[in-house]
Amino acid sequence: MGSLAPSDLPNGNGKASQMEKEGAAADALTLSLRDLFQTQKRYLDYFFQNLDLSQTHLFTRTLLDAKGTIFFTGVGKSGFVAQKISQTLVSLGIRSGFLSPTDALHGDIGILGSDDLLVLFSKSGNTDELLRLIPCARARGAFLVAVTSSKTSLLSGACDLSVYLPLERELCPFDLAPVTSTAIQMVFGDTVAIALMSARNLTKEEYAANHPAGRIGKSLIFKVKDLMKKQEELPICQEGGLIMDQLVELTSKGCGCLLVIDKEYHLIGTFTDGDLRRTLKSNGEAIFKLRVGDVCNRNPRTIGPEAMAVDAMKKMESPPSPVQFLPVLNDQNVVIGIVTLHGLVSAGL
Repeated sequence: MGSLAPSDLPNGNGKASQMEKEGAAADALTLSLRDLFQTQKRYLDYFFQNLDLSQTHLFTRTLLDAKGTIFFTGVGKSGFVAQKISQTLVSLGIRSGFLSPTDALHGDIGILGSDDLLVLFSKSGNTDELLRLIPCARARGAFLVAVTSSKTSLLSGACDLSVYLPLERELCPFDLAPVTSTAIQMVFGDTVAIALMSARNLTKEEYAANHPAGRIGKSLIFKVKDLMKKQEELPICQEGGLIMDQLVELTSKGCGCLLVIDKEYHLIGTFTDGDLRRTLKSNGEAIFKLRVGDVCNRNPRTIGPEAMAVDAMKKMESPPSPVQFLPVLNDQNVVIGIVTLHGLVSAGL
């Protein structure tokens, strides 16, 4: 038999070598990513440093003074950006929409009116679909705005107003894939949208009204009265009732507590399932003779129906210890409802 070379011996060197290769590849990827992010930052800095703010101001003013709807259009990646910017304006309460250039030439152009604006996004400014759209949009009387990264494009020359977005080059090594150009389009459009928001003095409450299903909207819209359980759903009892007689009421209403009231529904105190466990532990069989009024909390946290639901949640979570519910009282200290932490969380707060 021939002798084995050292490299042929089963000493694990092959596995170690593979791990070294994988480690080197990971290090190379990290360096590549770092270089790419730094390069993209430099390209974005070029945009910010060379953007004509007077031109941008005129564009923003034109949108602010629009009497009709502000429509956006674009093809490919620029089209996606145009849709997003339009949706941002809508979320701010500004009438806006996206007009597909292809669909526009097959009937959708009818939505344009003489009071409307049409903003056309294009990196090159020479997109055929947009150029074919211009005479049709002009015939409808719309005001046309070109937003391109070319100072001498056909689109810019054919529109009423032109905005130039400075682009040094794409991050793509071939300078082809639209990644830097779409990034500056998005930054430009959304920044203008926020400028419009400020110019229109949009309040936080008005913004929330446009987002009723979101957490922000709910926190600024919903009041305690909107989310509380009403009187017919309340786990109530009299203070003279025996604790053991109230177990069904304590456990069946899904609140984990009893609201102890007098005959006029004035709140006397609260008794929780935690109070039940502590009372049973400290009193044993004597609990069968105890009344709810003997052990209830006579100084519970409460809240009014007009308070914001988000404030109710904050009150539940405040020191010295969190609670799971708040009795809701009117001005006469009458119990009209209960709001629970579970109910607030379920509502999206």
